Formats: sequence, structure tokens, C-alpha cells
Amino acid sequence: MKHSLLEICYLIGSVTFILGLKMMGNAKSARKGNMIGAVGMTIAILGTIVLHEGEYNAITLGLIFGAIALGTVIGWMTAKKVQMTKMPELVSIFNGMGGACAALISLIELGHLYHHGNVNEYMHPPVGMMIAIVAGLIIGSISFSGSIIAFLKLNGTMNKPVRLPAYNIINTLVMVGVFGFGGYFVYSGGDMMLAYALFGAAIIYGILFTVPIGGADMPVVISLLNSFTGLAAAFGGFLYDNKVMLTGGILVGSAGTLLTLVMCKAMNRPLSNVIFGAFGGGGAAAAGPDVKGTIKDIQVSDLAVLMNYSKKVVIVPGYGLAVAQAQHIIKELENLLEERGVEVKYAIHPVAGRMPGHMNVLLAESNVSYDKLVEMDEINPEFEQTDVVLIVGANDVVNPAAKTDPSSPIYGMPILEVDKAKNVIVNKRSMNAGYAGIDNLLFYDPKCSMFFGDAKKALTELVAELKTM
Repeated sequence: MKHSLLEICYLIGSVTFILGLKMMGNAKSARKGNMIGAVGMTIAILGTIVLHEGEYNAITLGLIFGAIALGTVIGWMTAKKVQMTKMPELVSIFNGMGGACAALISLIELGHLYHHGNVNEYMHPPVGMMIAIVAGLIIGSISFSGSIIAFLKLNGTMNKPVRLPAYNIINTLVMVGVFGFGGYFVYSGGDMMLAYALFGAAIIYGILFTVPIGGADMPVVISLLNSFTGLAAAFGGFLYDNKVMLTGGILVGSAGTLLTLVMCKAMNRPLSNVIFGAFGGGGAAAAGPDVKGTIKDIQVSDLAVLMNYSKKVVIVPGYGLAVAQAQHIIKELENLLEERGVEVKYAIHPVAGRMPGHMNVLLAESNVSYDKLVEMDEINPEFEQTDVVLIVGANDVVNPAAKTDPSSPIYGMPILEVDKAKNVIVNKRSMNAGYAGIDNLLFYDPKCSMFFGDAKKALTELVAELKTM
């Protein structure tokens, strides 16, 4: 009876995971989809505990619910306090914890296996079981250490990629060695000393895998590591014959892989180039040709007049908007313009910010209507009919060099074609290059004017000026 009820709980959990993921594909239903997935996970966890076939003693139950309570409190408080600019770092560290969990499960199961004497009884453990355990150990460990490095890069602790001599050869040899070690472990049956050695080797490879990758590629790396964690969880589902764990792992793994490929397409770069190219690291490798030209700036009073008499304004948000926490004042600017009959939209590049959907979530926080968030392919044809494009904190995703300069490291990357608009206004704190480490040709366009200053302060001044008109 208990087993049947547990299977029903797992079925409910699996269905809610699928429905929740589908709803997350639309900004309007994403929050509801997240809640549905959370409810399914809660049902699966409680079902596993309550409907377990064995008996629990008081100490075991106390440890289980104590750990759940501790994790819930830490996760809730962290998520409530985290700033929007730190959200990619939070995703990275949470993903790392998932990978660590998968690796620890494998180590614990190997300990149980050897402790109960199954290795001696069968000469070596069943091959299917060993493959699931070793795969979870390797992939989970790589995801854990790689996510920690990604976290350190995103928060600025490791702000430059590190490349060893002949790095690609070293990295490839280590990768082949780790998986070869895993194959030997499965074949021989292994022991705990070998298990810990394999765990350490996979940790090292995860570090080597992530360390040389530059900041501009961190969104792709986070998505790829997320797919690794899902795959590791799926192997755990095989190991325990747990349907909901298997379903969840497959969904996370496949969604992360697809998202990684979509972002690579948006950057017009193969995944191998992201992993081995160290794009976004700055320095000579990323530097494009010298740009000669003049820039012009615009005063807040002139910009207010220009926007006040426009018919259509498109706002391009970037990471600078998140850093300045200017999402609320930009919403006020939108409201003010619309009261005067100006059509306002937001142009969203697929890799704007530090993670997929970063700008969507940021603007949703200030109650910007989802209907106003327009993806790149849909908004590009509209720029020719746009009076003013206001770029706030974005850089590489609007750089015309991606279309015109074959020597540029971003050449071929689809961009927001803002240079087709009648007027382009760029809000930046300085003329510093973006994550790609190259100058932006847009700044020297005769139609472009620079509106220097912190985004929140500058937009507040713009709103105040508009209110006087």
C-alpha cells in the first residue's frame, strides 16, 4: 500500500515538474510554474519520508527534518536578501550545491556497497549500478567545482581568466584521464581510496574546465554546468530507481543543454569556442582594431526635450541597469512618457546581463508589463521607425562591429540593430569597454550621443526634467 502511494506521489511530482517547466517558458506564467514545480517537489520529498518502507527512529527523523528546516531557512533568507545583480552568483552557487549533493550520494553509496561486502560477494558490484554511481560522482564533482569557480568570477574575486601554457592539451588530457579512471573504476570494482581519488580528480578537472573562461561567457557556462547537475541527478534516479529524481534530472539536464545551445547561437559561436577560446577575458586577445572618431555627449535638458517630442522610444537594458538598481526609476520614465502619448518598448537581447532572463526578471521587479519586453528578432525590424533608443548599461549586444568588422571577437554575433534608429542615447558611467574587452563602434556614430553618469542618478534627473515640461 505504501509503495503504491509513493509511486502516486512520484507521478504527481513528475507531472508538476513538466507543467512547471513548460509554464516557465512564458514570462507571464513563469512565477506560477515555479510554484507548481515547488509543490510537486514538496509532495515528492514528504512522500519519500512518510511512505518509506523501513522504520525510522527518533534520531533519524530529527536529523532529516532538522536538515530540511535548516536548508529551507538558509535558502529562503538568501533568496529574499539577494540583490538582483547578485542573482547569477546565487544561481551558480545553488547549482554547485546540487552537483556536490550528487557526488556525495555516490560516495555514500560506494561506502555502503563496500561496507556490506557486496564487492567480495560478487567479485565486483553490478555494472549498471557502478556506472550510475561513478557517472554521478564524476559529473556532480565537475559541476560543483566548476560552479564555485563561476561564482568567484561573477562576484569579482577571480576577475581574469587564467590560461596555462598549452592549456587546451592539458585540459583535454585531464578530461580523458578522469573518464578513463572512471571506466577503470567500473571495470575493477574499485575501493574507497580509489573513489576519493576519482572525486579529487573530477574536482580538479572542474576547476581547469572553468578557470580560463572569460566573464562574457559566464551565462553559457552556468547553463552548461546546470545541465551537468541535472544529468548527475538523473544518474541518482537510476541508482535508486526513483522516478521523480530521474524525471527532474532529465528535465534539468535537457533544458540546460538546450539553453546553452540557444545562447551559443545568439552569440554566433560554437560551444567548443566558448570552452576553449577564453572569450571575454579582455587583454590583447580580445582587443579589436583601434577606433578613431569623436563622441558627443548630451545634457539632461536636451535629452528631455528629445524624448518628450518623440512618438516611439525603445529602451535597451543591460547589466549597468542592474548594478545601479535603476529598474524602478526606468519604470517611472516609461509611465511619464506614455502619459504624453509616447510608445515605449524594451528590447531584450538573449544574452543581456549575466544570466538568461536576467533583464526580464529585473524589469518584472518594477512591474514593467511583459508585453513591453520584446525579443531581439522581433524588435530589430522596428528600430528604423524608432525616434529614440535609450541604452542603459548595455554594451557588446549593441556593438555594430559584430556586423561590420571581421577581425572583431564578436563578429557574427546577432545584435540589437539600434544604429538604425533616428537617435541613439547611451547611458554609461564611463567609456570603459564591455565584457568582450573591445571598443564600441556605436559610440562614434553621428546619430549617437553619450549620457554619462550612474544609471539611477542620471535617469532620476531625466525624469525630474521631464516633469517640468
